[in-house]
Amino acid sequence: QVQLVESGGGSVQAGGSLRLSCAASGRTINSYSMGWFRQAPGKEREFVAAISWLGGTRYADSVKGRFTISRDNAKNTVSLQMIRLRPEDTAVYYCAARFDQVLLVPPDSGYGYWGPGTQVTVSS
Repeated sequence: QVQLVESGGGSVQAGGSLRLSCAASGRTINSYSMGWFRQAPGKEREFVAAISWLGGTRYADSVKGRFTISRDNAKNTVSLQMIRLRPEDTAVYYCAARFDQVLLVPPDSGYGYWGPGTQVTVSS
C-alpha cells in the first residue's frame, strides 16, 4: 500500500506560481508512475501530468509549457511546479500512484493510489 499526502496548495493571482508536493509513505515510489490530477467544481477529475519510474513525462495540453512534474526517489516525493497560473487552473489537485516498471512514458489513467487533495485557487 502507498499512502500519499499533497501539500503546497493555496491562493494566487493569475500569472503567479505555486509548487505542489506529494509525500509518499508505505512503499518506495521507485517502481511507480506518479501523476497529478485535478477536479474543478462541477467537473470531472482530469489528468494534469505524470512521470514514469524512469523519468519520462506526460502533460495535458492545457498545462504544457507551464507545469513541470519531477520526482525525488530518495525523498519519496513528487512535485508539480506551476507557473503562469490561470483562473481555469483552479481545482483540487490530487497526487496519484500506479505500480509500473514497464512503461517509459507514464499513463494518464489507471492510477490506484490517491492522496486527499490540495486546493489551488487562482484569482483573476
